[in-house]
Amino acid sequence: MNAILKSMAAMSIAFTMTSAAFAQDTINFGIISTESQQNLKTIWDPFLADMTKKTGLDVKAFFASDYAGVIEGMRFNKVQIAWYGNKSAMEAVDRANGEVFVQSVPVGGEPGYWSVVIVPKDSSIQTIDDVLKCDKSINFGLGDPNSTSGYLVPMTFVFGARGIDPKSCFKNVTNANHETNAMAVANKQLDAAANNTENMALIKQNKPDAYANIREIWRSPLIPSDPIVWRKDLPEEAKTKLRDFFLTYGTDKSTGNVAEEKKILAGLKWAPFRASTDKQLLPVRVMETSKSISQVQADTSLSAEAKAAKIKDLTEKKSKFEAELATASKT
Repeated sequence: MNAILKSMAAMSIAFTMTSAAFAQDTINFGIISTESQQNLKTIWDPFLADMTKKTGLDVKAFFASDYAGVIEGMRFNKVQIAWYGNKSAMEAVDRANGEVFVQSVPVGGEPGYWSVVIVPKDSSIQTIDDVLKCDKSINFGLGDPNSTSGYLVPMTFVFGARGIDPKSCFKNVTNANHETNAMAVANKQLDAAANNTENMALIKQNKPDAYANIREIWRSPLIPSDPIVWRKDLPEEAKTKLRDFFLTYGTDKSTGNVAEEKKILAGLKWAPFRASTDKQLLPVRVMETSKSISQVQADTSLSAEAKAAKIKDLTEKKSKFEAELATASKT
């Protein structure tokens, strides 16, 4: 009984703290770890400062060492709004009471971005087939397991499509953020690595010498641009302030210095945002299910009956997502 009372008291305190945070209009903004925290702070601080000024909310940056840290932060209400990639956004929607409300737009106006595989510029590796010779001679860098472009897309379109398990193919497989993988390739610590076109643009801008030592050998199908996700239980007043901020920032509807706002967005490699919903995650759900099907097909520990049952369930799930995606594309 004492344990139950203590637990209830702890929950009451946590609820009171959360309510107090909202009463003080404090919002923690989660930022996924695509680069070093210092680099991320440099490009995000001006944007968050403007968000604080325009919304009247006390917006504070929340950094974690990996994507899961931001997802878990949102799950336990330590993060109320966050920038995610599509796969990590999917996890936040499914497990952390998240909801997509706006989508980033690449600074060049592209409809999205691309996952890439990169190698040192003078490497003998010329094509993705050279990477996939699977003779255990290559050190390969994947992204964070919750990264869309660094993990899910290459696992789906490079490895899953060929029925290859990276751990069985390469000498060594590591997981790191985009910047770390790019620098490891540039310095020949990795023979090849997954990355994306947005991060490569940042490397080109911030570390041109490293960029000059990198060569792209593979590019994925288009990936939807990154979403911004908030917790569904945010107060409606806060949601209205945040939505208005994102959808007017850097546009002719802004009440601030539009030229300066566009400059701040350009530092993030973005143009002004557009409205979005959870439906933007459907292509990623299709990819995730395709990857799961490939993994089940390659699983030698399953009986034929168990394998067939799992594949049947996953195929039905994938068909459902594809039907929803087809409907969404028409609206």
